[in-house]
Amino acid sequence: MNTRQPRVLVVDDEPAILELDRVSLEERGFLVSAAADGGEALRRTRDDLPDLVLLDLRLPDLDGFDVLRQLRAASTIPVILLTVSDDEGDKVRGLELGADDYVTKPFRPGELVARINAVLRRCAWAGAPGPGLVAVDDRLQIDFDERDVLVHGRRVALRPTEYRLLYHLVQNAGRTLPFETILARVWGPEYRAETQYVHLYVAYLRQKLEPTPAAPRYILTKRGVGYSFRPLAAG
Repeated sequence: MNTRQPRVLVVDDEPAILELDRVSLEERGFLVSAAADGGEALRRTRDDLPDLVLLDLRLPDLDGFDVLRQLRAASTIPVILLTVSDDEGDKVRGLELGADDYVTKPFRPGELVARINAVLRRCAWAGAPGPGLVAVDDRLQIDFDERDVLVHGRRVALRPTEYRLLYHLVQNAGRTLPFETILARVWGPEYRAETQYVHLYVAYLRQKLEPTPAAPRYILTKRGVGYSFRPLAAG
């Protein structure tokens, strides 16, 4: 059994916060490295190859969003944003740039660890065996064994969370999944109140898979309830 300790890079310009996060995470079995600015964060991500980055948005050299943008240009490493702002626009912007989660300061150590573990579970799941080839129609095919989504025969790249969401929708094709069920299965039970995550990632999938995202053919909305994938043809 693999017992390797997950490696977490904490990026924050406040030494007291860095030390508090380091002690808290190490007590819970993580290997922790630290960076005090955006440039050091990018270097440590490249050199140390952490399993996850905790990224504060307010840094002395680079804006946290700029750091996230550069990380996403080179890597799919999971990133959780940390900030004192509870601004909904900042949260949506971070998710649109590719962040996996967003935690507002101050937070309890247990809450942060739960979020880290949930993100790591999602990323580990993305490599798990799938249910094989699903031919939705002549336009869209999904090969869950090979992690390939094909539109008109061309591979469409999905991020781990997008893939996991698509998996659960397709596995329940023809049935509406409530927002709470989607959140529990895709993000984890800690996220049951984060309905905006579902809306945002459904929008991502529609942009990549639908012929007309504004009039979806595959991922359908049950207003106020949840989402469903269209019924699959028998056989």
